[in-house]
Amino acid sequence: MNATQAIPTARSEQAELARKCLYYMSLMRAMEDRIERKLYRQGKILGGVYVGRGQEAISTGAALLAEPGDVLFPTHRDMAAFLIRGVPAGRILAQYMGRVDGLTRGRDGNMHMGDLKLNIVAIISALAATVPVAAGAALALKYLGRKNVAMCWFGEGSTSLGHWHEGMNFASVKKLPVVWICNNNQYAYSTPMAAQMACANVADRGPSYNIPAEIVDGNDVLAVHEAARRALDHARAGGGPYLLECKTFRMTGHSAHDAAHYVPPGLFDEWSKLDPIERLEARMLAEGWASPEEIAAARAAVSKEVDEAVAFAEASPYPDPATLTEGVYESE
Repeated sequence: MNATQAIPTARSEQAELARKCLYYMSLMRAMEDRIERKLYRQGKILGGVYVGRGQEAISTGAALLAEPGDVLFPTHRDMAAFLIRGVPAGRILAQYMGRVDGLTRGRDGNMHMGDLKLNIVAIISALAATVPVAAGAALALKYLGRKNVAMCWFGEGSTSLGHWHEGMNFASVKKLPVVWICNNNQYAYSTPMAAQMACANVADRGPSYNIPAEIVDGNDVLAVHEAARRALDHARAGGGPYLLECKTFRMTGHSAHDAAHYVPPGLFDEWSKLDPIERLEARMLAEGWASPEEIAAARAAVSKEVDEAVAFAEASPYPDPATLTEGVYESE
């Protein structure tokens, strides 16, 4: 095949990748909007609700490259990683609503979910504490001689805590196959980045551990995808850990009960112009990867899928109190 023949194939592959990215980002946002703006306010979800509005490109772009044997450590703002891995939308919503069909069978609400059958490890609320656990998973993969990688997401606030530095140092010393993905959304709860670290970028911390690091536009899903490919190729080839800093913005409060009054209003306006879903749709139209009608149809399909997922979750019963101790005590 000559170069001119290869061009349509390459464009076709890019178009298909863009469609996948748009689907998962749109599904993540639609689900989280339903969770935060309706179900939570209707009293159907109790406890904290944390969403990744504006950050969908980071989990989507990276998780699409994960192989089945890779071990994923998503955060509370990385729902797309669960969806891409094969967790049905209905089960995620059942999880948030404390129903028996949720991933924890109603034992916990919202974000504390994982599925070891799918190699998804549940988060630790203090996100930095997940980092050494991910390093441990990468160590196990290395011992087993598998060409798989641990993928660990965290916020920039995590990088100011001791757990994070211990995990980074251990992974570097042992040259472990782990890719660190920082969702730098500018605020650790209410603390802006400039108030918590003296360096300009999270990526600046990589070289101190002899870990290659790069900065990525976290609102450009295709850029995240390409950067994640470089990082994963590096780790799979035995090069050790790799750090990606994905710069984005948290387009909401820390949680559903946080009005984010501490954020200057101008920042929301500024970052809304860089919305990752709108940017991808615009590029798809400009490149001829999709028509306006196809994008409208994709939106309608996602809305229908979320409606069905909500119906599934609401039809799922609450767990039987008699099963409360299941999984707590070991039986002989």
